[in-house]
Amino acid sequence: MFHQIKQLGKETAIYGLSTIIGRFLNFLLVPFYTNLLKPEEYGIATTIYAYIAFLNVIYSYGMESAYLRYASSLEIGDKKSNFSTPFVSIFFTSLIFSSLIHTFSDNITRIIAIPTKYSVCIKYSAWILFFDAVSIIPLAYLRLESKALTFSTVKLLNIIVNLALNILLLLKFKLGIYGIFISGLVASGITFAMLLPVILSNFSFSFLKNLYVELLKFGLPYIPSGLSAMIIQVIDRPILKALTNDETVGIYQANYRLGIFMMLFVSMFDYAWRPFFLKNANRPDAKVLFSKVMTLFVLIASSLFLFISFFIDDFVRIKIFGKHIIHPDYWAGLGIVPIVLGGYLFNGIYVNLIAGIYIEKKTQYLPYITGIGAFANIIGNYTLIPILGLYGAAWATFISYFTMSISLFIIVQKIYPIKYEYAKLFKIAVATLFCFALFKLTWSNPSNLSQITSLVLRLIFLILFFILLLALKFFSDVEKVRAEDKNRDIIKK
Repeated sequence: MFHQIKQLGKETAIYGLSTIIGRFLNFLLVPFYTNLLKPEEYGIATTIYAYIAFLNVIYSYGMESAYLRYASSLEIGDKKSNFSTPFVSIFFTSLIFSSLIHTFSDNITRIIAIPTKYSVCIKYSAWILFFDAVSIIPLAYLRLESKALTFSTVKLLNIIVNLALNILLLLKFKLGIYGIFISGLVASGITFAMLLPVILSNFSFSFLKNLYVELLKFGLPYIPSGLSAMIIQVIDRPILKALTNDETVGIYQANYRLGIFMMLFVSMFDYAWRPFFLKNANRPDAKVLFSKVMTLFVLIASSLFLFISFFIDDFVRIKIFGKHIIHPDYWAGLGIVPIVLGGYLFNGIYVNLIAGIYIEKKTQYLPYITGIGAFANIIGNYTLIPILGLYGAAWATFISYFTMSISLFIIVQKIYPIKYEYAKLFKIAVATLFCFALFKLTWSNPSNLSQITSLVLRLIFLILFFILLLALKFFSDVEKVRAEDKNRDIIKK
């Protein structure tokens, strides 16, 4: 069992490294764009890419998840037919969708209220969507085959090509907003080209009708589910703007983005987790394994929550070339960071719990769960923002992720019950809340503390978290489980 958990940790680290580097490289484009483009041009590019994000959900229509589920078990057909059937489906539907967007690009610009002269950007976007969609199944294949390094290399090269072309086309050739979409199209095309060996080695001309029906049954619920998830991620900004002002939205957005550290951890875990639980679903001790993964995830996520909450103030004050990471005008919103981190932590618990939905093929529940989360987010925003301002928007996001994880837990325990290590999870929660409460009480008047005293106290609180876990005998059975695993290996040999 420890071997499987170690493998999961290794793949998570590989996905994590590429994700962190990728996010950093993408982040470099923000100051680049804002210095080269007029605000209205950057606004148009942002608007189009927002629509691309929503359309990605439509283009994929859950086929990635469906492929992972059925290719891992080979319930219907062989390995090649399980690859070819969803790939052919996505290829032809994406070709139709992109051809329609390309043909009616002028009409689309009027619908989304951007100048018609940018209709060519809509055309480029259509084929970015196409190449991204037809790369979905090959990339999912790499994840399923535990080829994390190859997967990460392909993703990183996509970002590097995109970044390099942006610099070349905008800085040297002065193509402005057009250069952004040309760069995106070329990068997506090159990604598809890099995946051609995977496609050619796994493709066959067999299209299994019965498999396709099952794939659609499994995948289609991801459309409303994915759209609801998108709403949760973006709806707070327009509501906050409507109820407050642009300055509040700016402060909120800047500080909300600091939650990226927890989001990155959840994302890199998710990449490794889905193929992991599908490949281990038939183990006799699968549920015990999944239970221990949940405990380990919550332990690491809670440690990360405390570390970032304790030191985020120091991080934003770091100066690079004489400029703070976050300008002092935005520091008033730093208090929302722990709330955002907590929301993403529960999102990670949701990701853990989704194993039962995959294994039992009950994706029809997902639209209801994410719909409840989206509804809770909207109600929370309208209720809390007038009372708490930007803190209300942060709490609304936390509530939506918390609601989704609880709803999913209730459903999954009925269809795929797992006896989680509730005592251990409770101990983590107690230690986390106790240390965080101490931190908040100590920092109620931070001006009374010197910089050295402040740093030492926060380090003590962080160490105290692990001391509390030791005192609560959290680690008492680790060696016992490890010994049991060794005995099983000896018996097998």
